Amino acid sequence: MLKKLDNGFSLHLKRFNELSLDELYSLLKLRSAVFVVEQNCVYQDLDDDDQRALHLWITDAQNNIKAMARVCAAGTHMSRVSVGRVISTERRKGYGQMIVRAAVEAAVSEFKVEEIEIEAQEYTMKMYEKVGFRKTSEVFMLDGIPHIKMTYNLNSK
Repeated sequence: MLKKLDNGFSLHLKRFNELSLDELYSLLKLRSAVFVVEQNCVYQDLDDDDQRALHLWITDAQNNIKAMARVCAAGTHMSRVSVGRVISTERRKGYGQMIVRAAVEAAVSEFKVEEIEIEAQEYTMKMYEKVGFRKTSEVFMLDGIPHIKMTYNLNSK
């Protein structure tokens, strides 16, 4: 699916088998650049969840990726439907909130859920709270980075 956004950007939503090789490469390259290189975190990004996930990304008019995320079915990455691998290529421009809102909409539409889970890096907690997620755990370490579990509950909106 391709949806034109009001700001001139485009929202892309595809299942794994719908991704072109170039799209898959671009998404994985960005994930590696941010989660492995920038954050200096050695972990297994290719976790076999991508094949069952919805992949979302926002591009500008020049087709540059501005943000991305994936939505995993319940029982894939977490016990409930979850949003993860969220990246904004530029901080404090609202791209993170845009992609998380789109991921929530996709999760509700595609999986018919009322609750969505995330394991957010602790420093991103306020951004997720602005979208409607609420803290459900204390801080814990995941791959050497402080994280916090959060839940989005459609019924509490």
